[in-house]
Amino acid sequence: MKEHLGFLKASSAVVKIAAWIFLFLGLIGGLSTLFGLVPSSVNQRWTGVLLIAAYSFLFFFLFLIAKIADLLVRIINEIKKD
Repeated sequence: MKEHLGFLKASSAVVKIAAWIFLFLGLIGGLSTLFGLVPSSVNQRWTGVLLIAAYSFLFFFLFLIAKIADLLVRIINEIKKD
């Protein structure tokens, strides 16, 4: 199990970075739709709220997965100490 620690640490970092990118882009897209900066008659202002909610959920989900991977690394390190 020790040989997978590098992969778990790297994948946790990548997933955290992806989560922050999704949150940033979702907030920009949602706020621009909410404030009417998107020039389209199809996009209504309430769609911005839905975009912010969806990307926030995606952020928390991905961040939770990364935290679980971090916790798994800590558990493996504690088991291997003994």
